[in-house]
Amino acid sequence: MTKDGDPLDRLTPFGWRGGVAVALLLSFVSFLAAGYFTVYWRNADMDFMVIYNALAMNDGGAQVFFDHPAYLTILSVKTWFALLHRLGLLDASSLSALPPAGDPAAFDAAMTSAVRAGRIVALLTAGGIMLTFAWLVRRLVSDRRIAMLAVAAFIFSGGVQVHLRILRSEMIAASLCVLALMMLIAAARRASLTRPLAVGLAALLCMLGLENKVHAILLIAAIPVLVLPFGHAASASLPFWRTPRAWAAVLIAAMAALAAAISASPLIAAGFDSANAAAAGLAPLLFGRFGLYQFALLGVIAACMLLFARLWRVSAAETLAAVLAVVTGASLGLLALKLSYDINDVVVVLNPLEKMITYVDAPDAAGNLTHALGLLLSGVLAVIERYTFVLHSSPRPTVFLTWLIIPGIIIAVRRGEGQTALQATLLMAAAIGIDAIGVRRGLKVEYFVFTDPLIILAGMALLDRLIDLRFSRFAYPIGAALLVLHVGISQAEPVKTALKRKGPEDVCAWKGHYLPRMALPWCDQPNSLPRT
Repeated sequence: MTKDGDPLDRLTPFGWRGGVAVALLLSFVSFLAAGYFTVYWRNADMDFMVIYNALAMNDGGAQVFFDHPAYLTILSVKTWFALLHRLGLLDASSLSALPPAGDPAAFDAAMTSAVRAGRIVALLTAGGIMLTFAWLVRRLVSDRRIAMLAVAAFIFSGGVQVHLRILRSEMIAASLCVLALMMLIAAARRASLTRPLAVGLAALLCMLGLENKVHAILLIAAIPVLVLPFGHAASASLPFWRTPRAWAAVLIAAMAALAAAISASPLIAAGFDSANAAAAGLAPLLFGRFGLYQFALLGVIAACMLLFARLWRVSAAETLAAVLAVVTGASLGLLALKLSYDINDVVVVLNPLEKMITYVDAPDAAGNLTHALGLLLSGVLAVIERYTFVLHSSPRPTVFLTWLIIPGIIIAVRRGEGQTALQATLLMAAAIGIDAIGVRRGLKVEYFVFTDPLIILAGMALLDRLIDLRFSRFAYPIGAALLVLHVGISQAEPVKTALKRKGPEDVCAWKGHYLPRMALPWCDQPNSLPRT
């Protein structure tokens, strides 16, 4: 078959740079058509929560939202509002600058400007993540066409397209952890002199992700296992790491880790303090003590790093330097909480499972292992039902990729590509497991950003090794249909949100808790409903 007839060429007609540019442009058009100009109260949960905290903090007040805890999202909006105000582009950058609810027209105008400014933060955040994802994908596969398909699948995944236009904590949390995973996969495949630094940076990103959404702990726990099968003959340590000079680098890494850990130790002590946790409404998950599973997770990470070193011939010096880099990166990430210190942020971030269990639909599972396992099994079955799309439809186009990934794993095993099959299987297992827990919160479209990238990476790994399948008879029509479905279904939720006409009255139910100092016209004056 000639190059012109290659299905991959036909599926990526704009090339690499052109394809990425077109995908970003289409996302921007979608943002304008069904997002930026949508009435300001349409996505009040959690647009209002984030914006309220940003306005209150710009007034010198304290943060009041700690549920996720959305730390980086709130800080970014707060900083953006202050910058726009200094540039004369936003009048109401603080709570005191908002017009009173008694003047509905002025309040609507001010809140519209604030919410639209916040939506620009969401757009810029998503755009930066898209570009970083694209850059890392090119490091994972040599074929630009496969990389372009992966980027298109990511950009037009249901979760990314929803987060493109709303202020929620999941986008930053999930994406930082996914980018960390991709960095580790790239580092696992090929040795380099600076590989321990890449491992430390990945640990930093994971900690920052956890600071924005405690749900990220599930993905963080899966990453050490997911990286194991991505080793290669080229993963063996470079000669430098087998010389005496390598131990000088280890000594420097140890000094950095010690300094970072000492600096972060007050935060750790405060976060695990039972009085602070009780004040935040948390109860210990295991044996009446805080911090047990967290240190167990650190042990699992270290064990996986040692196992990787054994499997792929990584030297003791490089392995130890990488372990120390993890300590440094995680400690530096934790120190980011000092940018706007609040003990509630520290407690929530360091006790993620305790926080998560307060929001699931069956909190009694915390004290009953049998019940918890039963819920997990029912969650897995619910996820599989959703992956069929037929039994449970959703605005999630990546489910169609699973229809190809499962057969792809079988084909890979039959061809003797056991390592590739294992890579894809572990990625899919992690996606199903994380989604199974997400089912307890309804597996909302916003949660897809945690697992859609895992499904995409699984498909990419398979296609990269089974690339000859592109010449099969139905390769192009299936690929074209998937692209059309992917882009089309990804727009379903944004369009639905923009077109719905339900009023904002439900905000009043939680206003007193999340917006204690903000009066809303339609809550205090029911006849002053804003226009849609």
